[in-house]
Amino acid sequence: MKAGVNVEEKDKGGRPKLYSSVEDMEKDIQKYFEECDKKEKPYTMSGLALALDMDRRSLLNYSKDEMFFPTIKKAKQKIETQLEENALLGKGNSTFTIFNLKNNFEWKDNVEVKTNAIEDLTTLADMLGFNKK
Repeated sequence: MKAGVNVEEKDKGGRPKLYSSVEDMEKDIQKYFEECDKKEKPYTMSGLALALDMDRRSLLNYSKDEMFFPTIKKAKQKIETQLEENALLGKGNSTFTIFNLKNNFEWKDNVEVKTNAIEDLTTLADMLGFNKK
C-alpha cells in the first residue's frame, strides 16, 4: 500500500457509475429514442448503450440496480416491441431478429414433448421381462 493512503479512501475498484440519478438516465434514454425516430433508425440495445456512453453489458448491469431497474426495463420493452412489430411486418433480417430477441430479451424456442408415462412404463416392463405371465 502506498504511504499516506487512507484505507477508507482507497478505490473500491471498477469504473464509477455514469448515472447516479434515474431522471438523468431517463432524459438520455428519451433523447436516444427521439434521435432514432428522427433518423428513422431502429432501436437497439447497443445503440442505447452507446448513447448512454457505455457498452451493452454495462447497460444490462444497471438493470440489476433496484433504482434503475424500472427505467432499463421500460427502455428494453420499447426496443423489444419495435423488433417484434418489425418482424411481423417483414422488416429486417429474421435470423438476426430471432438472435436478438433470444439474447437480449430472453425469448426461447420451446419444444413440447408429450408422453404417456403409464404406457412407456408398461412397454419398459415388457422389454425387461417383468410382465411375463
